[in-house]
Amino acid sequence: MANERIAKIARKTAETDITLTLAIDGAGKSRIDTGVPFFDHMLTLFARHGLFDLDVKCVGDVAVDYHHTVEDTGIVLGEAFRAALGDKLGIRRYGFFLLPMDEALARVVVDLGGRAHLVYEADAPTMFVRDFNIILVKEFCRAFSNALACNLHVKLEYGEEPHHVAEAIFKGLARALDAATRIDPRAAGQLPSTKGKL
Repeated sequence: MANERIAKIARKTAETDITLTLAIDGAGKSRIDTGVPFFDHMLTLFARHGLFDLDVKCVGDVAVDYHHTVEDTGIVLGEAFRAALGDKLGIRRYGFFLLPMDEALARVVVDLGGRAHLVYEADAPTMFVRDFNIILVKEFCRAFSNALACNLHVKLEYGEEPHHVAEAIFKGLARALDAATRIDPRAAGQLPSTKGKL
């Protein structure tokens, strides 16, 4: 492919050491190792349902908390999408998806217009999957939105089981991003904005 939309990002802090490779136009293949099994599962689902090829290796201070690992991975993934999208010429820019997961239904809407903003409404009756607090999904989304500079709206329409809630959000985000990052053949070489810049 002439203009491969691929990025590799490395980020090291006192709390995490992350290397991540993303291919937007992939086949849903992934190798995920963050040290947080439930988060690994969510990122695997994200890659598969967005048809992104994704390799993630994170060594973080998980003995302290999962927060830094989840948040920093969101930052690096957002940076990777931003780098891989490049000038954004021809992309559809907007994407949305309603994702059912048993009793849960999540709505995810994204605008890759260069403006970072998160609206997140997704409280479940029970917030823990084993020792993983799914409020960290919000922190992941905030970090991702800021790093990619995207407008991201996440709303849990309804749902009870926390695993299903988190899964609906990650799959919904993947599908919305798949739609937003697609090249529209009618807009080849055009920027999806009347401002002339994204």
